[in-house]
Amino acid sequence: MRTEPSTRLRHWWIAACLLLAMLAGCRTLEPAPAPTLRVMSFNVLVARDIEGPARWSGRRDALVQVIADADPDLLGTQELLREQADFITARLPQYAWFGHGRRGDGAADDEHMGVFYHRERMRLLDSGHFWLSDTPDVPGSITWGTRYPRMASWGLFERIADGKRLYLLNTHMPYRDEDATARERGATLILRHIAGLPADLPVVLVGDFNDIPGHPPHRALTAVLDDAWEHAPRRSGPEGTGHWFEGRAERRLDWVLSRGLRPRTVRHLDDAVDGVLPSDHYPVLVEFD
Repeated sequence: MRTEPSTRLRHWWIAACLLLAMLAGCRTLEPAPAPTLRVMSFNVLVARDIEGPARWSGRRDALVQVIADADPDLLGTQELLREQADFITARLPQYAWFGHGRRGDGAADDEHMGVFYHRERMRLLDSGHFWLSDTPDVPGSITWGTRYPRMASWGLFERIADGKRLYLLNTHMPYRDEDATARERGATLILRHIAGLPADLPVVLVGDFNDIPGHPPHRALTAVLDDAWEHAPRRSGPEGTGHWFEGRAERRLDWVLSRGLRPRTVRHLDDAVDGVLPSDHYPVLVEFD
């Protein structure tokens, strides 16, 4: 029996709709792209009750706003006092943090290499600290002639979305010209620590290194780790990071280095918030694939 044209058209339409539905269903079963990892390094400048742009009460709201806008998964801070950490977590309760005073005596007014992590995205599995000295396991130890103890804090994190793990290390090197050897030894000590970590896990090292690319600490570290500013296909902001409220940043002192990750973008965040700069260093924000 011959099928009428209208019937054939209806059958064709139904078959086409079924095919489109099947294709749409296949598309919905495709895995969603993996989320990027956002890591930030920020010298927050120790809180002081002094006049001028460095006054903590005058810039703390701007500092919190910069962190909120950047929305990092992980944030390594330098020069952090406990009152600053308490203020940040009170205003941004989605973050938790850990740290240890560099003097090792537990005083509230001591500087920390505080590490913050987004509670809903990252799970802290383990953490620890070591000092940049010949006795790294001795809290507060100084053996290289630096004025203050220097240290590194580290955490092992698991991303809640997919269970992927990585290590983050955070440090702050000494700043004086005569501390050049101490900075180089500190870099060597950090590399020794990284060499002892599982080779199949990514590592991110952030910090204020108080030195510039091309000098021995940077050369030593980048022989093993990638500098995001040099390797990311997209970068923005001034090349320098230390500006000391003088309106210009001539030296790149703050770095985000990594192993086992690919930086997608890197930004030096130089925007003021309502005319207020949050610190005397521009924070560094890196987005990794």
